[in-house]
Amino acid sequence: MLPDPEAFFNFVSMEKVAFIINPFSAKKNYQPFLNELKMKVGNPLYYISESILGTDEFIQAHLNDVDVFVAIGGDGTISTVARNLINTDKILAIFPAGSGNGFSNETKFSKNLNELLEKLHAKKYKKIDTFTVNGRLSINVSGTGFDGKVVKEFEKTTRGFKNYIKVSLKTFFSYKPIKVKFFDEKYQSYNGKYLMVSIANTRQFGNHAYIAPHASKSDGLVDMVLVKKFPLRYSALFAFRMFTKKLKDDDYITYLPVSEVEFKVNTKNWHLDGEFNKLKSPIHIKVQPSSLNILI
Repeated sequence: MLPDPEAFFNFVSMEKVAFIINPFSAKKNYQPFLNELKMKVGNPLYYISESILGTDEFIQAHLNDVDVFVAIGGDGTISTVARNLINTDKILAIFPAGSGNGFSNETKFSKNLNELLEKLHAKKYKKIDTFTVNGRLSINVSGTGFDGKVVKEFEKTTRGFKNYIKVSLKTFFSYKPIKVKFFDEKYQSYNGKYLMVSIANTRQFGNHAYIAPHASKSDGLVDMVLVKKFPLRYSALFAFRMFTKKLKDDDYITYLPVSEVEFKVNTKNWHLDGEFNKLKSPIHIKVQPSSLNILI
């Protein structure tokens, strides 16, 4: 059972928890969460973040007196908080409030505040891997090609799963494959044209779409997923396998588990944990093993 609010307030004060809220997530409807938090915790330390810089400054200002930082938002918000906690003894916790919530799904955080408070009370955690793309942090799945273009167009909409599907379908038929060229001789047989390249630290993009069903966030590797442009007749099978955790190596998909890899690609359009970025080749992927403490 969850302690009564007064007892829990004492816990929070003692254990030093900070809540970082992205006000633009969840259709800008964060107030119900904040109201419930104040009712159950009493006087929580929280920050309404309207910029990445503001989040960074808040975390750095409280790094010495807070043990657990709770990110309330989507994968982009979580990644912003996480990058301040890499290779420290601080702990990341999550209340999912994004459109896909891939990383939250993979780390078993739900939209239930009581469950979160119980986890904070127990304060158990484990170390997981992260990785960088040209020095920029990623904790979940990043990519280029088709999915990079989709994220770019998706950010012009009001988000939501239905809009993601609409943008994906519209983009698929017009998108020209990208060209990938590896530097390392052992990967050069994979040089070629691809619909997309995904770098997966966990199994899913979000919304339970499993692009790398065998990826592990604690094995020191990421799955590099090379997807060739496939015919329309294959698309239903691809979608079925992706949503049932059954994607595998075949004529159109190749999985390369790597700890570090460098390659060129003829596009600058990337997404890092679902957030659009412009990145110039060459691209350097590097895993950071056991670099982040996550509440469990």
